[in-house]
Amino acid sequence: MPDTSAEIVAVGSELLLGEHVDTNSAWISSRLAEVGVDVYRHTTVGDNVGRMVDALRQACGRARTVIVTGGLGPTADDLTRVAVARLANVELQRHAEIVAYLQEHFHRGGRQMPDSNLLQADIPAGARVLEPVGTAPGFAIDLDGSTVWCVPGVPREMTVMVARDIIPALQRLGAAAATVSRVVRTSGTAESAVDEACAAVTRRLEATGNPTLAFLASRGETRVRVTAKAADRDAALALLDPLVDELLELLGANVVGIDDEGVESAVARQLRRLAMTLAVAESITGGGVGARLVTVPGASDWFAGGLVTYATETKSRLADVDPSLLEAFGPVSQETAVALATSARARLEADVGLAVVGVAGPTTQGGQPVGLTWAAAALPDGSTPATSRRLPARSRSDVQEFAVSMALDFLRRQLAELS
Repeated sequence: MPDTSAEIVAVGSELLLGEHVDTNSAWISSRLAEVGVDVYRHTTVGDNVGRMVDALRQACGRARTVIVTGGLGPTADDLTRVAVARLANVELQRHAEIVAYLQEHFHRGGRQMPDSNLLQADIPAGARVLEPVGTAPGFAIDLDGSTVWCVPGVPREMTVMVARDIIPALQRLGAAAATVSRVVRTSGTAESAVDEACAAVTRRLEATGNPTLAFLASRGETRVRVTAKAADRDAALALLDPLVDELLELLGANVVGIDDEGVESAVARQLRRLAMTLAVAESITGGGVGARLVTVPGASDWFAGGLVTYATETKSRLADVDPSLLEAFGPVSQETAVALATSARARLEADVGLAVVGVAGPTTQGGQPVGLTWAAAALPDGSTPATSRRLPARSRSDVQEFAVSMALDFLRRQLAELS
């Protein structure tokens, strides 16, 4: 069994019921990849000791390292410690030092510790305790050639233990390789068109197997991920960087950023380059455009703010759109989008105005179909370009997220044409 094999087991019936999304396993996988550990499988299991033991036994039979996240809390359905003890055929042992830690933890917070928290001091015999971040200690235990690492399901606590305890231990075992990814992000073009533009690179990489190329589409944006495995991070980047440069040239004006930089970062760069400020007026997106923009550090330097003009009458009350224009053309129209962009620019005294209107669904509005979206800009030279798209008629939230990306990409392309 290779030393770098790993599986992740996420514990919690709430994950199976769809009440929560398992983001822990994705985060752990990305950290393991960085140190060359191959994750072969993610498993999700509910709060049932029998099923947990079965899942853990199977994982240990396949992988050298098994990381369990969740089920270490103080309540009756936190059963990870019980399942691991049963799998190892050992008893739970109460650790006095953990009891003392828990008592001090609650004392510092000015609270009385419930007796149920004492369950968190019960650790399978022979296991190594991982220092708690909150109230839940983690632990690790060796079982027939595999090591089972148990960490809390609370992300803030889990991330500390993985980075502090698990990653260094795996590196000491000899996980000497590194798997590194870089992402070229595009907007405003179909996934199939991006794939076609990269076809020659895809064929070349398929022949070698390392690096690899993948296309990830999400609500109006397509990411091209290139991944390389090498002896260390620097060696992997040496394989990736020329590929990134090649992809940038092939994809040209459709590129909005690299790695974590989305279309909002491209808009920010252009506004800084032009020394201009931006104001927005939003209907269909209900503030989503502004929310994306302010994720960029330093947004207050160039983002003046926005008007959320969701209801038709609010477009007149808040943005001074002429009621007769709304009556003649409707709230979802080029004319209304232009009027909103012009008003946002004037009212917030910005250099550029951007507006987006549309039909989020699930029913039509004013005879306009679900997904129809208009974006308009009011530019310093007095021009008011506009564009429309019929976005995929999916859920309301999907249409709204598509509309945010569409409006920002439209603005990005308009700003790129300004000298």
